[in-house]
Amino acid sequence: MRKILIADDEANMRWVLERALSKAGYEVETAEDGQLALERALAERPDLVLLDLKMPKLDGLSVLRRLKEHYPDLMIIMMTAHGSTATAIEAMKAGAHDYLMKPFDIEELLITVSKAFEVERLREQVDYLKGEVESNGWQIVVNSEAMQKVRHLVERVALTPATVLIQGESGTGKELVANAIHSLSPRVGGPFIRVNCAALTETLLETELFGHEKGAFTGALVRKMGRFELANGGTLFLDEIGELSFNVQAKLLRVLQERTFERVGGEKTIKVDVRIIAATNRDLLKEVQEGRFREDLFYRLSVFPISIPPLRERQEDIPDLADHFVKKFRTYGQGKTLGPGVLTQLMAYEWPGNVRELENVIERMVIISLGTVIGNDELPVFNSLKKEEKGRIGAFELPPEGVSLEELEKSFLKQALEQTGGNQSQAAKRLGLSRHALLYRLEKYGIDPHWGI
Repeated sequence: MRKILIADDEANMRWVLERALSKAGYEVETAEDGQLALERALAERPDLVLLDLKMPKLDGLSVLRRLKEHYPDLMIIMMTAHGSTATAIEAMKAGAHDYLMKPFDIEELLITVSKAFEVERLREQVDYLKGEVESNGWQIVVNSEAMQKVRHLVERVALTPATVLIQGESGTGKELVANAIHSLSPRVGGPFIRVNCAALTETLLETELFGHEKGAFTGALVRKMGRFELANGGTLFLDEIGELSFNVQAKLLRVLQERTFERVGGEKTIKVDVRIIAATNRDLLKEVQEGRFREDLFYRLSVFPISIPPLRERQEDIPDLADHFVKKFRTYGQGKTLGPGVLTQLMAYEWPGNVRELENVIERMVIISLGTVIGNDELPVFNSLKKEEKGRIGAFELPPEGVSLEELEKSFLKQALEQTGGNQSQAAKRLGLSRHALLYRLEKYGIDPHWGI
């Protein structure tokens, strides 16, 4: 419940304002002079102060300035029957949010107070978002057929309010997909709030999601808005949803069903308009079957499931991903490119860490590379290469230095077909590709699939 301090030397005015604001659902405290108002506000910070300009012991402007020294973000609305435009401007310059000229209607008061709290809520959203690293736009490589299907699903569901469940191994880009859904949706003007469900204990996660009231538990010195409130009008991305405890699962289910909740330690029911996108690297259906995840919550979350394939199943995306990351880390060195042979090594690796691991490898190579061409010497040791792939690397004759990645790749494709007598399955195996991926790249470069026969 929001707490408002009324500071006015007129007893009738205090009574009228206290009655009206209490009826509107606010907790109200009063003070009959400026000194008492200052002491009470400093002793227990209110959410908003209605401050009369003319008061005994300490005038309103003095109280305003003193409070702003201690609470720069405190919402203060000035009230005066003696003011002028100049006085109002002075109060606004000193930090007042707004002012009311006496006499004023109770309706006008309630609207002014409501708007002040809305401004505070939006300010908290902005402060939160400033601390977040936003993904800008659609940055997903979709050369492979699998990722083209993912993009199609994203574009279709983005225009709807449907709850989305994104599944895939760690590092496949689930958060990037969630951000793309938000960016392409009608909610793009609203906030995109993230919560890593695996990073917090049950108690911390509950207060992180739903917020808490002051005094709800030891250390709760002030009221805190939860991520659901911060995401109002936008999208809430719940990463690693499979890590939720049964207690939090039950509360999340209620929000999905009713779009309402209470802060920890609070009684007021809060209604929100939030789109939910969840992600997990677990098999949630298996978790349900083994009793570790609520079945009703699973079906609420998986209204529109999207599966992100691991990088080893879409190797045709590796060249463009590698090029993208080289450009991304250009601040470490302008104009760097991948040299001959590097792409072969990257294509032969299993990538257990998926796209995230590829990004880290490229970043490392860009940093340690002294020249403009990143060579094999900058490659880390890939311990998880399959034995046949370890023996295969270097079997091809490399083109001269300075050739483009496309020319290098075309050369390897042709050599593989020549050395296997045009057997596409064997050529694909030697290159570490699926047969479908091989045919895709042959078509891309205009190479006859029967080359070498």
